[in-house]
Amino acid sequence: MKDLEILKDVFQVGYVDWEVRNFHGYSTHKGSSYNAYIVKSGDKSILIDTVKRPYFKYFLKNIKTVCDPKNIDYFIVNHIEPDHSGSFPLILPYLPNAEIIASTKGVEILEQHYHEEVREEVFKKIRAVGEGDTLDVGCGKSFAFVPIPMIHWPDSMVSFMKDENGKNVLFSNDAFGQHFATSKYWDDENNLSEIMWEAEKYYANILLHLSKLIAKTLPVVGSLPIDIICPSHGVGWRSNIPKILDAYTKWSSGTMDEKSAIIVYDTMWESTEKIAKALYQEIFKRGIPVKRFRLTQSDYSDVITEAMKAKVILVGSPTLNMGLYPTVAEYLCYQKGLKPMDKVGLAFGSYGWSKGAIKAIIEELKATKIDVLDESIEIKFVPREEDLDFKSIVDKLVEKMG
Repeated sequence: MKDLEILKDVFQVGYVDWEVRNFHGYSTHKGSSYNAYIVKSGDKSILIDTVKRPYFKYFLKNIKTVCDPKNIDYFIVNHIEPDHSGSFPLILPYLPNAEIIASTKGVEILEQHYHEEVREEVFKKIRAVGEGDTLDVGCGKSFAFVPIPMIHWPDSMVSFMKDENGKNVLFSNDAFGQHFATSKYWDDENNLSEIMWEAEKYYANILLHLSKLIAKTLPVVGSLPIDIICPSHGVGWRSNIPKILDAYTKWSSGTMDEKSAIIVYDTMWESTEKIAKALYQEIFKRGIPVKRFRLTQSDYSDVITEAMKAKVILVGSPTLNMGLYPTVAEYLCYQKGLKPMDKVGLAFGSYGWSKGAIKAIIEELKATKIDVLDESIEIKFVPREEDLDFKSIVDKLVEKMG
C-alpha cells in the first residue's frame, strides 16, 4: 500500500501506460498515465475517477491494495472522457455503498456514454454538483467542486480538497497534466525540463483552442490555497506549482518569450523545399530564432507545440491537382482546430501547369485568424538563384512581427 501512497492518506490507484504512442491523433512518444485517486479520511474512503477500460484489472487491484471497494463511501467523477471514465461501468458492482458525484453535465454525459451497461436508476441517484457545492468527509477534510465547462469537455470539473491537518490538494482533471509515463509520481522526482516540455505539448495539442476560457478560469483556480496538484495524466506538482501556473497563464494569453518563426512545408520534387531553405537562411541571418519542419518527416503534435510559441508561421506547399499537398492540408486542418493566437503568416510554394496551393494556404491561415502577409511566394517549376532572394519579403515579416 505504501507504494501507492503519494501523500498522507492520498493514494494513486491509476495505471501508467508505457506503451501508448497515440492519443486521438496526438503523439505520445513517452507514454501516459491515467491517474485515479483514493483519499482516506478517518473511516471514510473517497475514490476519484477511473482509468481507461483496458486497464481496469490493474485499477481494481490497486484499489483493493488500499481498501475494500465495498467500503468506499464516495465516488467522484471529474470528467467523462473514456480515458477517465472508461472503467465506470466495471467498477460500479464493487462499490455498492458509494455515493456517485459528478457535475450536472457530467451526469447527463455519463448516461449518454454508458446507458447500454448501467441501469437507468443508477444515473438518477448520482449527486450533481455545481459551483459552490461542497462535501465534508470528516476529520478536517472537505471537497469543493469547481466546474470548468469546455476545458475541455462540457462536463469537466476540478475537485479541491481542503485538509485542516495536512496538505490542500487540487485534483485538477486534465489541467496541468502531461502525457508522460514515469515510475516516480512527483515533479521534483523527474527531469523538470522534460516535464515542462510535455506539459507544453499537452497544452498545445489539447487545450490551446480553449485559451480564452482558460484565461478566465485560471484566476478562480489560482485563488485556491493549493499545496498540491494531482492531475489526471502525468506527474503531480508539489515543488513547482508556481512554475506550471505561470506557464498556463503565459500559454493561455498567447504571450511569447521572444519573437521567433517556424517554417512548415512539404515538397514533391524539392522546389518548395528550396524556397523553405532560402527563407530559413534569410530569417536566420537576422538573428531571429527559426525552426524548419518538413511534414512528411515531422510529428504534427510537435510542430503545433512550436507553432504555439512562434510569432510567425510560414507555410509552404507544392500545388497538387490544383490544391494542397496532402500533408500540408492535413496539418493546416489540425492547426485550424487548435487556433494558435496572435500569429503572422506567409504562404509559399511552387507549381507547374496550374496554381492553387498558395490560395488554399492563405484561406486556411485566414480561417485560423492568422494575420497573413499581403505578399506570398509562388514559383513555377524549379526556382532560379535570383528567385530565392527573399530579403524584401522577410523585411516585411519582421516589420509585422513588431
